[in-house]
Amino acid sequence: MVETARLSSLSEQLVAIGFERLALGAPTVLSSSLIAGELAFSAPKSWQSVCEPSWEQLAVRAGELLAEGPLFLAPTWERRTKPARRRATDPHSYYVEVMTSCRPPTPDAVMAVLLPADAWASDRPWAAEMRTKVAEHWDTLLVVYMSGTLTHLRASVESAVVFLQARAQTRPVLKVFQVPRPRPDEASVVKDFERLLARQGGRGEYGYVLREPPGPEQGLHFDSFDPHILQRREDLAGFGAVNALGDLFTFHLAPFSDTALKKDRQLTSSKDPGGVRMVRPRDIGRDSTIAPPSEETLWATIPADRQLAAGDLVIRRLIAPSMVPAHGFFTAEVGEDDLPAAASDQVVVLRPIKPLSRPQARLITLFLRTPLALTLAGPRLTTTTMEALSALPVPQPDEALTKALDEMTAAKRQFKRWEQEAESVIESVFLEKTAARARARVIDSGRALRLRVEAASLLDDLGHSVRTRFPYPVAYRWRETEARISAGDAQAAYAAILDTAEQLLCYIAQLVLALTHAQNITLGAVTAIRDKLAGGRSGPGFGDWANVLNEAATSRQLNNLPEAHPLNDIRTLLAHADAEKARQALSERRNDQAHLRRVDPIDLPHAIDVAFADLTRLVERARFLADLPLIEITDVHWDTFARSARVEYRELAGDHPVVPTRTMTSPSNDLEKGSLYLRDTDGALHLLRPFLIGRDCPTCRTWSTFHTDRAPKGTVVFKSLEHGHTLEETSPDTRRLLVQIGLV
Repeated sequence: MVETARLSSLSEQLVAIGFERLALGAPTVLSSSLIAGELAFSAPKSWQSVCEPSWEQLAVRAGELLAEGPLFLAPTWERRTKPARRRATDPHSYYVEVMTSCRPPTPDAVMAVLLPADAWASDRPWAAEMRTKVAEHWDTLLVVYMSGTLTHLRASVESAVVFLQARAQTRPVLKVFQVPRPRPDEASVVKDFERLLARQGGRGEYGYVLREPPGPEQGLHFDSFDPHILQRREDLAGFGAVNALGDLFTFHLAPFSDTALKKDRQLTSSKDPGGVRMVRPRDIGRDSTIAPPSEETLWATIPADRQLAAGDLVIRRLIAPSMVPAHGFFTAEVGEDDLPAAASDQVVVLRPIKPLSRPQARLITLFLRTPLALTLAGPRLTTTTMEALSALPVPQPDEALTKALDEMTAAKRQFKRWEQEAESVIESVFLEKTAARARARVIDSGRALRLRVEAASLLDDLGHSVRTRFPYPVAYRWRETEARISAGDAQAAYAAILDTAEQLLCYIAQLVLALTHAQNITLGAVTAIRDKLAGGRSGPGFGDWANVLNEAATSRQLNNLPEAHPLNDIRTLLAHADAEKARQALSERRNDQAHLRRVDPIDLPHAIDVAFADLTRLVERARFLADLPLIEITDVHWDTFARSARVEYRELAGDHPVVPTRTMTSPSNDLEKGSLYLRDTDGALHLLRPFLIGRDCPTCRTWSTFHTDRAPKGTVVFKSLEHGHTLEETSPDTRRLLVQIGLV
């Protein structure tokens, strides 16, 4: 008895909606006697159904039915059984021949066809040839990929329902939908499918629209054209550069199968001096390590030129389908401790063409382990292929990321040494001759370890980070705020919180003004600042600095800056809703204080708690300042022949201006002695003069940072970020410079 397979509930809903939207009516269903094996296709009861016993007549019968209205075609999936009539490049001759023979009888003919997913997604020659012939007469409107489409078939079998329309002069947009695995709520899938059919562009949750569909010779694999995946592929360049894996590695497959090793009598034991450990798929763990030898490990005599080398990458050939959504390639780097070793025939060996740096190798290994790497490698691989690996794009770290990875690796090694040191001290408790000596050893040896832990723990303390790593103007104000709060003077503490918030925004706004000026970009907020400076009574304040930062966060002129440019970090400050909310609250408190709407002494403790929480939120979002040090150039010696400068500078980090002088080299010969600079994560120096200048304060005699506060006729008044003292400049050159940069 022949069993029947019908559309699953969800499949039937999607197909019905597709016909309703694209053909404006229910279809006639045309199928052959069997669709797969012993299964016949059974159409939904509400649709007219026609069964054509002969698959050779399906295309002709389809044309007759299409003349009457929309058609849903379910051709036979099985291979033809007569070898003489089957071409090697055409293993699915039944439905391939039907598809290439179907012709639209009318200009508005619409047909959907149920096919194995490979027919539309594969790049194989037979599939490309079939799609090319179909495209001569039909436009593809919609492709729906799903598994479990038909009852009585394995749930893992993936199919495609392809909606075709008679070819028109203007090519329509193509809509691609994929029902995810495991399936979410059916109602959400149906709703998103309906939204996709109404779209003319963009992406929904489970599908997208292609305004420029690929040619029929190219397989329409869902992930290959998914805008989200393509965006992530482009984003790889944010690490520094992108290379094809084949540009960095050669690929090898060893012939050493377990069976071959036994047959050739190459197997030996770990005790044999010439024995080489065989690395098999099970030995490559998720954590990028090669498992140590066990009782199941095979040992063999392998020629030296066929063995693994330090720096090789090994990858499991087989990819478990259950791992695809959550994991990428199972990859490990071969280290000296893993040798001597050789790879089995189920392991792919990647050997660097040129030696890779440790950060390069580490980043490639990390990337290969991600689901994104597996997605970019091609349509749902089950076996790792040389072709897929060779074309796979992999990120390469830039200088800043290389430095960060080097530092992280060094930190990991240091922590490991400390862990081993601590373990050694603990284990020595009962090794001393007397308990007194053991006690003294643990206390003395453990003291340094305890101090290291305490120092490391302080780095998680925001206050400690600000006081020690933030630029001096911000760190100084933060320290004063903490001191005022701890002293118990409520009025002074509240004022210090508001002052610190304003000076934090002021400092960052000055950075924005200096950096945008260097890019020949003028922000609209500068106009209001210029008017206040020229007024001569009161300079710019809290609101002006906030306007600068808000404009920078949204300015399209700043969207195309290099990845490492400091403005990219600075722009994020008020782009976060919580930071902007905190800024607004502090701004209102500042205005109330300035207009004598002061907080009642009874309410001050609560106001201090709330205001300090808002300030903390702002400072937390400004952590990028720790990576953008403020430096003062104290001396420059240019070497014309070496084309580099020996620069002496002070890094003004932390809450005190007395810091040691350091030395660096720079390729630039235009650095200014006595000026302030911002150093970005790439090591580039950005001039801050005249937006920020460093001087000894004439009032308190302390070195301070100043910004322009007022510019009445004949003089320019600078104001200290640290304590509000002023510095007057009457030189015409100073005013001329402010005119040149647009502040006056």
